[in-house]
Amino acid sequence: MNAFADLDAYVRLPHVDGLWLSPDGRRLVVGVGTPTKENNRYSTALWEVDPEGQRPARRLTRSVKGEAAAAFTPEGDLLFTSARPAPDGEDDDDKSAALWRQPAGGGDSQVIAKLPGGLHGVRVSANGTFLAASAMLPAAEGVDSDPEVRKQRKESGVSAVLHEGYPVRFWDHDLGPARPRLVTGLLDVDELELRDLTGHVGSALDTEGDWDLSADGRTVVATWAVDEPGGSLRTTLVAIDVATGARREIAADPSHEYGSPRLSPDGTRVACSVRARSSLEEPGDTWVAVVPVDGGAERALTAEWDRWPGPARWTPDGAALILAADDNGRAPLWRVDAETGQVTRLTPDDGFYYDVRIAPDGRWAYAMRSAIDSAPAPVRVSLESPAPFAFLRSPVEQPELPGRLEDFTATAADGTPLRGWLALPEGADGPVPLVLKIHGGPTASFNSWSWRWNPWVWVARGYAVLMPDPALSTGYGYEFIKRGWGKWGEAPYTDLMAITDAVVARPDIDETRTAAAGGSFGGYMANWIAGHTDRFDAIVTHASLWALDQFSATTDYSFYWTREMSPERRHENSPHRFADAITTPMLVIHGDKDYRVPIGEGLRLWWDLVSRSKEQGVPHKFLYYPDENHWVLTPGNAKAWYETVLAFLDHHVLGHDWQRPESLG
Repeated sequence: MNAFADLDAYVRLPHVDGLWLSPDGRRLVVGVGTPTKENNRYSTALWEVDPEGQRPARRLTRSVKGEAAAAFTPEGDLLFTSARPAPDGEDDDDKSAALWRQPAGGGDSQVIAKLPGGLHGVRVSANGTFLAASAMLPAAEGVDSDPEVRKQRKESGVSAVLHEGYPVRFWDHDLGPARPRLVTGLLDVDELELRDLTGHVGSALDTEGDWDLSADGRTVVATWAVDEPGGSLRTTLVAIDVATGARREIAADPSHEYGSPRLSPDGTRVACSVRARSSLEEPGDTWVAVVPVDGGAERALTAEWDRWPGPARWTPDGAALILAADDNGRAPLWRVDAETGQVTRLTPDDGFYYDVRIAPDGRWAYAMRSAIDSAPAPVRVSLESPAPFAFLRSPVEQPELPGRLEDFTATAADGTPLRGWLALPEGADGPVPLVLKIHGGPTASFNSWSWRWNPWVWVARGYAVLMPDPALSTGYGYEFIKRGWGKWGEAPYTDLMAITDAVVARPDIDETRTAAAGGSFGGYMANWIAGHTDRFDAIVTHASLWALDQFSATTDYSFYWTREMSPERRHENSPHRFADAITTPMLVIHGDKDYRVPIGEGLRLWWDLVSRSKEQGVPHKFLYYPDENHWVLTPGNAKAWYETVLAFLDHHVLGHDWQRPESLG
């Protein structure tokens, strides 16, 4: 049986993700996640892939806890983080991930550093300078005192967090009381001795590792968040002297946001992403700029390019930048000339590229590649001329798909061209039912593989799946995004209806059996659709926005959303105002640990549906996850998600009897 038709087999499929290249270009490492025996999480092991594509992949790590690759030393030793027990068998109460070193020439891995706040965002310079971040309590004077401060807090029975600024949460975790600080040391001994480089800086540093280290180990360039009135933040770029900790701003235009800094090979320039601050009228365009490390004006490279570029990597000679950018339902690799800003497309295929690494000889780019019909895998791309990618020998084979994929186009109500992907089952006997799948974001695109909301699971059950890019989608230019900015219920909605109309006009699609489904912003659109049309037989809404006045004040980054939505717009575009018009059965799904779209949205939506039901047994259902967040991440819960969604669609779209999923008891 095809793995997409067997949910137990599907959740056991290995997930390949992450890519790291050694300084000499001879070692390439990826992560492979597989379910644990308890089926309550995915555990990642590290595998080495041959950059030449000749040798089969070989496994490097094995543990129940799993590992995350971090970096390579100048000698080619692999650094990784893991919470697995140390080789000496010591079992303490500290479950934070330690930093391990695995020799390139073989031998046992050893713990070289461990801090209570863990280590993330690891960078290593050519001379062996180590840089990372670790969360420490505000009262800690440095690396050595943080454990004692933590001990005192624990022994006092204190769990409270005193906030003195905003934000207080992020996606799925609380912020504070410990906050990230940069730590540094030299990798010239078996045990890495770390020192606090920045001290307590509040919310200035993020938890994503948005910083870079110069090749000589002397300078750090980091994204630095600055508090603003009204609970807002803006991001700047700072340069930090590794020897002294002295810090200075190098890019701080109040009308811009900065991120993804990458130091040039000679350490004199920083490539970064720049985004104009969004407002009620403007989404804020994004471009790549170059900033002198020693001070001076930033120079925009791609301001005239009508695409939003991703994080950039320098070529070894400093002459160009390699990056990915959404484009017409794909995310190819591009070469940007570091002087002229000229953009050249490197990959002509349908791929979505990320985790880009550049070979030291400048001939190749290594990256992870996925597509709607291709699971993530490591690839090699020539940088000498535009050329197709080449798959490397991955630890995991591509899964066999149960259908085919088509590029589909239509025309919006205002004449704007629209496009999307249409996944179809193979060998269908007659017209097939349709699921309209709506992406989140809202500034995003259907252009990559997803293990969550995977369309091929539905295709294996005989459904066609339409994945359109309506207004607000990226990859079609700034004006296409602006069409829906602050007007979520207008062009995004009419675009979705227009492309659905075009698809159901096909003879192989059954217009009488349709459903709509979406998560996050896609869930918002599903809710809006429910209140504005009864054309669908069922609607699935996951982690969805329901009452925009409530959402904008309780989400983790309120200041961002209020730049786009005035009180009047929040009222005009809020789906909850149309609850009385909903007649379509809805499956509501929400996780309690979702801080981007808090659980109050799901609870209020559920009550608004139940309280309006005229029947003794409501047609709607609520799938609630006490321990999941914005995404359903664990294998067991993922299986329950698909079982419930499929049972709900089969009941209302196909007319089958309702079957409660067995996994839910």
